[in-house]
Amino acid sequence: MTSDQLRKTPDRTRAFRRFRAKLRALYHGESPQAVRFRLAVIGVDLALIAFFIAAPFLRDSRLFLPLDLAVAAILATDLAARALAWRTVKDWIRRPIVMVDLFVLLTLLLPTVLINLAFLRVLRIWTLFNSEFFWDTVGHRFDDTRWEDVIRAAATLITFVFVATGFVYTIYVGEDGGVSGYVDALYFTVTSLTTTGYGDIILPGVSGRLISIVIMIAGITLFVRFAQALFRPYKVRFACHVCGLMRHEPDAVHCKACGALLNIPNDEA
Repeated sequence: MTSDQLRKTPDRTRAFRRFRAKLRALYHGESPQAVRFRLAVIGVDLALIAFFIAAPFLRDSRLFLPLDLAVAAILATDLAARALAWRTVKDWIRRPIVMVDLFVLLTLLLPTVLINLAFLRVLRIWTLFNSEFFWDTVGHRFDDTRWEDVIRAAATLITFVFVATGFVYTIYVGEDGGVSGYVDALYFTVTSLTTTGYGDIILPGVSGRLISIVIMIAGITLFVRFAQALFRPYKVRFACHVCGLMRHEPDAVHCKACGALLNIPNDEA
């Protein structure tokens, strides 16, 4: 290494550290500028999700591939920035939500190789509404409340519907059974999930019956979870220091599992 390189290296290192500190302030800070930045990022995320949902209808358009590559560039930039804003890239990449996002990015970077897995891009719905990034920015008012449970359950249910629809469309479109387009696949998924089963669209073969059973069982389970989050009596999240029980009545003074004294914070004076 030359003397010029030795003089430049510390400057570049300091500049890179300042850059990471700036990203950390934007992605994790509480300043008005950071909040506005995160709201803009969430807006872009919602636009990407809308593109993923509409992709089956746009696939035959000449603009689809350029849009696909543009979305890949946007998502890659965002994920790289989030990685640099985290404590360490190694810790960041180990998170399950990040692994799902990286897989979504991979389907965008290799559209021809992973074309049959493109329907899994809608998993971005689940990763967005289950991320700390979303709840620290938009959902902080509803964090640890009934509405957090409702939104998370709804996001999981919607994600399942579109993943199942994409799978049915990818595997069975054009086959005997009546799935001639994406709307037919969506219609079949919803009728199976609700156990309505009109019978006008039936997946052929043993594999089709097994997939229908999976959709019905998983869909009903997720729907029941959503209904429970919406209608069941609300319980606050507060870990008991003795037994670790997480859910308690809002006005609980003692843990119902072990009887330990609780000190649940609230907004009352």
